[in-house]
Amino acid sequence: MEIYFINPPFKAEFGKFSRESRSPAITKSGALYYPLWLIYAALYSEKNGHKIHFLDAPAKQLNEEQSLEIIQRNENEHSLFVLDTSTPSIKSDVDFAKKIKQLYPKSFITLVGTHPTACAEETLSYSSAVDAIAIGEYDCIIKDLADALEKGENIYTVRGLCLRSDNGYVRTAIMPPMKNLDDLPYAAKFIKEYLNEKDYFFAAATYPSIQIFTGRGCPFRCNFCVYPQTMHGHAFRSRSAENVVGEFEYIANNFQDVKEVVIEDDTFTANKKRVMEICRLLVEKGVNKRLKWLCNARVDLDYETMKAMKKAGCRLIIPGIESGSQQILDNIKKGTKVEQFYSYVSNAKKAGLLIHACYMVGNNGETKETMNETLRLALKLNTDTAQFFPLIPYPGTEAYEWAKSNGYIETNYAKYCLPDGTHNTLLSLPELSADEMVAFCNMARKKYYLRFSYIFYRLRVGLVNPSDLRRSFKAFGRLKHYLFK
Repeated sequence: MEIYFINPPFKAEFGKFSRESRSPAITKSGALYYPLWLIYAALYSEKNGHKIHFLDAPAKQLNEEQSLEIIQRNENEHSLFVLDTSTPSIKSDVDFAKKIKQLYPKSFITLVGTHPTACAEETLSYSSAVDAIAIGEYDCIIKDLADALEKGENIYTVRGLCLRSDNGYVRTAIMPPMKNLDDLPYAAKFIKEYLNEKDYFFAAATYPSIQIFTGRGCPFRCNFCVYPQTMHGHAFRSRSAENVVGEFEYIANNFQDVKEVVIEDDTFTANKKRVMEICRLLVEKGVNKRLKWLCNARVDLDYETMKAMKKAGCRLIIPGIESGSQQILDNIKKGTKVEQFYSYVSNAKKAGLLIHACYMVGNNGETKETMNETLRLALKLNTDTAQFFPLIPYPGTEAYEWAKSNGYIETNYAKYCLPDGTHNTLLSLPELSADEMVAFCNMARKKYYLRFSYIFYRLRVGLVNPSDLRRSFKAFGRLKHYLFK
């Protein structure tokens, strides 16, 4: 069967909408994530005999008219359309589905992603043009749905769907998570055939870079994190070390302009034994001399593993530090202690790893004093880069239920982004307004980055590593408007 995978257009007149970011928006840094969930699902369907088409409209900054013109170049009358979505764009995504259905009334349209997973029945109610919602990670769901449609079988036997019924809506049996992730072909091969790596940008990485998943599921229970709570669960599943390094080798041999790989796992370092084996193989095969890489890494990462990662080509680690208040960390179920942060940063610096630290305000229990605790911590840790953002609670997360049940959040999904597509803060707490949280983050960003000692340090690092200096200037060029306004 022919399957058309689409990352739909949204606010193209303002920039590239990064739908697959954990907080979807047109970002201040200009970041655009690869649509990895769509990519892996397309690869799996293609591997199992289906013919695929793929359109990433934000990557080319295409508007609706341009996107529909491209779609109409193929005969799609009986196609299965798979549309990615996000919370801020959901109404626009459904409207785009309507336009496709008007063009191809006999097609079958399925929406995927975190938002419809969390709000399946609600999303189906928006338009009869949408035939189904795929719930959770959807590689197997889409493949099985295509099989059923092609054979004329009963789609209500396909697991993992939310469909209409005579009595309203029905959810089919749960699709279990894919266990053997080595069954998925390399995302890099798909990128080589269908996409252009220069269309995508990740501010912390050397441009251009390739993003991949090496595992799914996160064993930790942070109440705000959207992917484990909606898409891939808390059971950590991983590709084998050999499979991961094989993809690194493919990237090294087929993307001459790519110097860095971004490992997008929620927690790449969850299994130390596997990390050490990946590092050993990268060194053994000499890939560490060709490619650098970065990853998300929790603050329980030990010095031995850090040293092995550095030797294997890891350049940067990204911890979610979130807050300087232990009470806040406990409230959000972070499972970390403030004192861990100091040894983590010290060990990383000793190992030669750069750190991009993530800080967040607006969580349960936040006050002006706890926000200042966070800023004081950030200045003490003095990591290479840092980000400060208000909490944006997404449907499907415990944080969203907390905010919604207390009346702290605006529930109009379109307001998750400002009119220009950039992030909006919908959360207001009894002791902190949305404006106060935004003002604090702007102040913290300025205080962090405009220190003379910090600027001098970045220049010194850049003299040792010219590519890092170029990356820093590129990021500064995108952020300077927000630092000086």
